[in-house]
Amino acid sequence: MFGLFKSDPTKKLQKEYERKLEQAMLAARNGDMRANASLTEEAEALRAEIDRLKQE
Repeated sequence: MFGLFKSDPTKKLQKEYERKLEQAMLAARNGDMRANASLTEEAEALRAEIDRLKQE
């Protein structure tokens, strides 16, 4: 019963993942490949965390 009011942590991580990917795309468009690489790396770390939480 109390599980109804629990928020899903993967939803928050998914939004953050999508936001990082968008920032990486914009950085690539502006020619900042270092920022693109670091943002993509952060996004992939978030994706790994999402996958880990979904397996539990």
